Amino acid sequence: MSDNTKRMYEGMFLFPQNTISDLQSATDHVMALLKRADAEVVSFKKWDDRRLAYEIKGNKRGVYFLTFFRCEPSRVADLERSCNLSEQLLRSLVIRADHLNTEDIEAAEGREALADEIKLRSEQDSTTSDSGDGASTVTIGGGSEATEAPAETATATEEAPAAEETPQEN
Repeated sequence: MSDNTKRMYEGMFLFPQNTISDLQSATDHVMALLKRADAEVVSFKKWDDRRLAYEIKGNKRGVYFLTFFRCEPSRVADLERSCNLSEQLLRSLVIRADHLNTEDIEAAEGREALADEIKLRSEQDSTTSDSGDGASTVTIGGGSEATEAPAETATATEEAPAAEETPQEN
């Protein structure tokens, strides 16, 4: 078929949270699925890492990839079938994106940011493997907990003198 019959589609692909450690393989997997459907990728980005509303295959969190692509309508069913058969994907959704203009689609491009994130994560992994102790140096939420703890102690200290002052007034 000719390029005139290709339509614009939006695809959302959900991977398990452990994909965060190897974003390159997830990216390659989505690109391979789209290539198999003869799709022309217009925009691709890692959308978000979120908590899921309910568990899917034992996963409470997931990584979303958003892509816009041109494809023949007859090939979309093949793409959806491939996504359903994929053991790496938790869920996928493909819809027509005729309602979006070209500027919005091109603004969603995030391949460079994704490449930077993949590079940064690989550098962090090599840094932690060089330390030799096997422990990860990345702490999630450690900074906010450290700042909350002194604030709680200060509040408890402020409340204690107030409690002592009340009995003295009687």
